[in-house]
Amino acid sequence: MSTRKLARWSALAGAAALVLAACGSTDATGDGGTGDATGDSAGNDDPIVIGISLPLTGDFAEPGKGVQRGYQTWAQVVNDNGGLLGRQVELKILDDASDAARVVSDYEALIAQDQVDLVVGPFSTRLVVPASRVANEYGMLFVEPAAAAAEVFENGFDNIFYAAPAIAPDHYNHLLDYIEAMPEDERPKTAAVAAQDDPFAQGTAYGMRDGLVELGVEIVVDEVYPPNATDMNAIAAQIADADPDVLIGGTLYQDAVNMILALQQLDYQPKMAMFSTAPTNTEFVEAVGDAAEGVIAPTGYSIESPFPSNEEFVAANIELHGQEPAEDEANAYTTGQVVAAAVEAVGCAEQGECQQKLIDWLHENEVDTVVGPLAWDEAGRPNGAHLIQQYIDGEITIVLPADAAEAELVYPKPEW
Repeated sequence: MSTRKLARWSALAGAAALVLAACGSTDATGDGGTGDATGDSAGNDDPIVIGISLPLTGDFAEPGKGVQRGYQTWAQVVNDNGGLLGRQVELKILDDASDAARVVSDYEALIAQDQVDLVVGPFSTRLVVPASRVANEYGMLFVEPAAAAAEVFENGFDNIFYAAPAIAPDHYNHLLDYIEAMPEDERPKTAAVAAQDDPFAQGTAYGMRDGLVELGVEIVVDEVYPPNATDMNAIAAQIADADPDVLIGGTLYQDAVNMILALQQLDYQPKMAMFSTAPTNTEFVEAVGDAAEGVIAPTGYSIESPFPSNEEFVAANIELHGQEPAEDEANAYTTGQVVAAAVEAVGCAEQGECQQKLIDWLHENEVDTVVGPLAWDEAGRPNGAHLIQQYIDGEITIVLPADAAEAELVYPKPEW
């Protein structure tokens, strides 16, 4: 069984264009770099313009705004520290309204018309996949913060890099290891899966589902619902009737909240309940109240992260946005750190030959980030691991793996 590493949170605020850049520079003569500035990067006082399309309205607006905040914090930190290659960084952000067709036209416009120097990715697999095709067509480096579904890395592109510890099917590996190590008579025997029709949500849920099947757990409910579904009563009734030991929610945010509230009404009490994304949102506890207690979620980031740049990131995010960062902010900030490391190492940032040099450098090097050191395979999949969090006494707490745990996992979970 594989393993993974860190993630968490969500915050507030932001406009639709700002200055951005990344953190942590590396030696310009490092492996894979050219050691000299190329194109118009040398002696140029113009800002490095980075194009981004984000879902600031529509279905993905909540996490999209979190990603925006993370990019903005990254920009603030980099520009306060002298920019990239001695130049300030400017973000050009467009709102794709959570629409896949619009995200394509946005990146076409940013690259071909606006002639931005660099692009970075949006939120959601549904938007990253079409956006990555545009970036690949133009030969642009494409580091993205929020598409972990397996299909993202199956297009044969060499320019895409996921700036987080692990792809979706591997998010729960530490939890599967935990269950496998339990005495056989204490292991859960049955499980229910309810997933939004979304590549990330399904990928995360199905990774856990398939791992449980390998451990001999019977799947008694396995349902998919549309992305815009708000009424979870029918699925909740199926789950309550089956009364499984484990509940796996492949969710984004509101769907998880609505599902938990519906299940509460039916007095269904799982021994273990997990949801992707939603529990790491700062509004989750307010939305579900005491029902948050015992809920599990994988996370690629922890605010308590010991990695050197995390303290600066947290402080800057609080200063700029008035609150601690969450997972969406962290993944965007990490995206910036990855891009910055490549730009500083290679010594250029513009369109053209420089882009392939940046791509090649990232395939050959490791980058220190707020979620830990990241390196990638030939398809852009990261080599890290997600942590497992659980709400304990009202606080979301790291419980797995043991060497990173802040508390022991509670099983069975408290009743809703």
